[in-house]
Amino acid sequence: MAKEIIAFCMKTKKKEAMLKANITRTSRGGYVAQGVTKDGNKMALIMSEVNALAAVKDGLATKGW
Repeated sequence: MAKEIIAFCMKTKKKEAMLKANITRTSRGGYVAQGVTKDGNKMALIMSEVNALAAVKDGLATKGW
């Protein structure tokens, strides 16, 4: 896994690093990372199980389930 979680910010229309990421499970079994950009804009990213668990293991995100 990379050193940071990269997601698309809808407000600035750019890919940015996600800070304070919290990964939750959806009702269908998927994984969603929710966090903020350095400017405080909210962002979300749908992830695979492998990437989500790797992000939690690496300390990039907290486990929210």
